Amino acid sequence: MPVPQAKGIPPERQFTATLVPARGVGAIPHLEAFLPQCRQLVRSAHPTSEIDSVAGWGFKPTARYARGLAAKHNWPYLALEDGFLRSVGLGEAGAPPLSLIVDDMGVYYDARTPSRLEAVLQDGGWEAGAVLARARSAISRIVETGLSKTNIGPPLGNDCLPPTTRRRILVIDQTFGDASITGGLANASCFERMLEAARQDESNAEIIVRRHPAVSTGLKRGCLSPQALQGLTILDQPCRVADVLDRVDAVYTVSSLTGFEALIRGLPVRCFGMPFYAGWGATRDELNSARRTRIRTAEELFAAAYLLCTRYINPLSGEPATLEDTIERLVEMRDRADRNSGFSACLGYAPWKHGSARTILYSPRGEVKFYSSARSAARAAKARQGRIVFWAARETPELAAELTAATVPLLRMEDGFIRSRGLGSDFHRAASVVLDDLGVYYDATRPSRLETILEGENFDSETLTRAQALAKRLVTAGLSKYNLWNPERPHTDWPADRFKLLVVGQVENDKSILKGCESVRTNLGLLQAVRGSHPEAFIIFKPHPDVEAGNRPGAVTPSAIATLADEVVRDHDIDACINAADGLATMTSLAGFEALLRGKAVWTYGRPFYAGWGLTTDALDFPRRTRRLTLAQLIAGALIAYPIYIHPPTGLPCRPEDVVAFLEQERCAKPDTGPKRLRYWRAVFESLQRQPKARY
Repeated sequence: MPVPQAKGIPPERQFTATLVPARGVGAIPHLEAFLPQCRQLVRSAHPTSEIDSVAGWGFKPTARYARGLAAKHNWPYLALEDGFLRSVGLGEAGAPPLSLIVDDMGVYYDARTPSRLEAVLQDGGWEAGAVLARARSAISRIVETGLSKTNIGPPLGNDCLPPTTRRRILVIDQTFGDASITGGLANASCFERMLEAARQDESNAEIIVRRHPAVSTGLKRGCLSPQALQGLTILDQPCRVADVLDRVDAVYTVSSLTGFEALIRGLPVRCFGMPFYAGWGATRDELNSARRTRIRTAEELFAAAYLLCTRYINPLSGEPATLEDTIERLVEMRDRADRNSGFSACLGYAPWKHGSARTILYSPRGEVKFYSSARSAARAAKARQGRIVFWAARETPELAAELTAATVPLLRMEDGFIRSRGLGSDFHRAASVVLDDLGVYYDATRPSRLETILEGENFDSETLTRAQALAKRLVTAGLSKYNLWNPERPHTDWPADRFKLLVVGQVENDKSILKGCESVRTNLGLLQAVRGSHPEAFIIFKPHPDVEAGNRPGAVTPSAIATLADEVVRDHDIDACINAADGLATMTSLAGFEALLRGKAVWTYGRPFYAGWGLTTDALDFPRRTRRLTLAQLIAGALIAYPIYIHPPTGLPCRPEDVVAFLEQERCAKPDTGPKRLRYWRAVFESLQRQPKARY
């Protein structure tokens, strides 16, 4: 879907230089993308000669200087406010906005003066079928996913508001002095009248009062007095607004956005102030606005507010985005935050990996700490009702026994299959990892979450199409797990009249060999087995990069290679080697999966995650893997459903396609080739200084 141009403000209204005097406003990520009509943003406290407009944060007291400058010089004032689908976490906690409303007339929540949103609703002329169709689709998705402005709350517990035959009425309190109250032509007394009206209208109903989190935690004062709340159900616990709205029959509000979120769900809403959605005939209103004379449906109100007057950005690229894409990104971010919520006691992480682990495990409702022993990690996890997250490669039988005895949830973390531009052993941070609650993908001695997904998941056609497109993009870009720097792809002048079989070496103490191999467990043994099975093949041996770098064991003597292989390739790009070969043989290397993506025949001598599904020729059996998979199903499980991805430049949760886009751009960047010890200590220092790169 094409990204719409800036809405609300007429497109012909352009600004040469816009002053942004407030430091906090100027620091909003991707502010230029939110203000495409402003050719230049001047982040300064003082105007210069080229300035022709000023931007500030709404009509808040902190924007007085900006508004004063605009009035003094007769410049347009652009009022910025958070959009209605903002983020997962709170702005006060550092979560940047994914959407903004830019208004050159007023502020959407202030009914005392016209606003651009009010003008769009009053003037009309945009009610084409395509706009309303998008609105209907977006409303349906928002209701389905339960999104709100901020999405930090957990799901509402089953013990809260259990099913009942009694009607439930939600009354929404707000913080005392909130700008939307005075802007909505209301005051504190309106809240008392609202509560009294609810009691009179619904004398037999359960009245539920939802207070603002800042009020329930004692940080701010509410508008409803404690005495007025006697005998009512007070819902203070953190939760999703959507879950509450699903369990009530009507909503009473003064000016809260929750009233509109109830309206698009078809609930009757009674307003005791004049929020942006009141005065149009969709709500039962105690006040009126002489300027609002049109009748608008909830669908039209949504289209104007969310589609026409709100601007969205892709937080990874900083480019303008659509409402639809923002909805899906927020769902993904919230799901990641939910998954990471609570306490994580991390164990087995090298010091240089601490920063990455904090970013990967970040949640607005989470905490991450590192421990040096299983006992201390288990004690902390048990006390905090959390979990242990440990680096799977560090697992030993003794550690496994200790962790099992701890009786707390366990997650094993390991690198994902599209990892980085550079080796982990050279201290390059991972752009993808897996978090496995059953085992880990390379351990064939027991089930893993990936194996469970591949054995039982029914992928829909959209996911399978996405998987095929992802594979095509990886192959076209020549991407693999590590994407080592190689300025020129070497020529592979191998004989055309012989079957060319690429044999991929591995690190011999790799856990995938220890846990997934039987008789063939070394690179020499692999070469011997392949030569025995393919005596006429032209065999090309490619040692593992970590072995070649001297970081890991697994070297084969030159004399042994000479008797078993026709050629050895060392600095060749793995993608070029796979493309030039007819097939690939391996114990458990990920290169076998990458060969499948490229349509090559694959022979396995161990039990890698991609074998046993009918796509490879296997020397060993796989009793648990009974399903026959298509390649698209394997890709969907291994690259979409199983790993989690982190966008390296921003630290934000992302999709595999986003990591691919990053690696495409970085493929030709030369890595740091300084002394390894220096690179290690630099990585450690960065990690110790490193908090999660981004809050969301």
